Amino acid sequence: MSRPSAPLDEVVVWSDGGARGNPGPAGYGVVVTTPSGQVLAQLAEGIGWATNNVAEYRGAIAGLEQALVLGARRVRVRADSLLIVNQQNGLWKVKNPALRELWAETRRLAGQFERVTWEHVPRERNRHADALANRAMDAQGTVEGPVQGLPRS
Repeated sequence: MSRPSAPLDEVVVWSDGGARGNPGPAGYGVVVTTPSGQVLAQLAEGIGWATNNVAEYRGAIAGLEQALVLGARRVRVRADSLLIVNQQNGLWKVKNPALRELWAETRRLAGQFERVTWEHVPRERNRHADALANRAMDAQGTVEGPVQGLPRS
């Protein structure tokens, strides 16, 4: 998608991720809209074998990257993951070492905007992103899990 000629004041990133089996075959879905609801971009990607929380973070990262491409100055991230919203709002610590790098990448991206707000929304309000995440998980086909005896990341 090409960058618009004039920057957008604000976009809303609707983000979701999931893993079947947790960990298991995983993917994310993202819908970027104007505050009034006009869809600017839709993203979906299967990410192989991962946990639900990794998929949620990967969706948030993809949404922030798309907001940068669109030239947004402010972003409202809406996600049904309480973990991500509360970690990004500084209410919960990042205890899981596997999530620290994703948390840091999310913070780095968020720092490139004038303001990013994180809002928890019920799953029912996030159906579009959820449908994209499920479509991405389906589209990637069979995913092999980690090899026994090797460390998981």
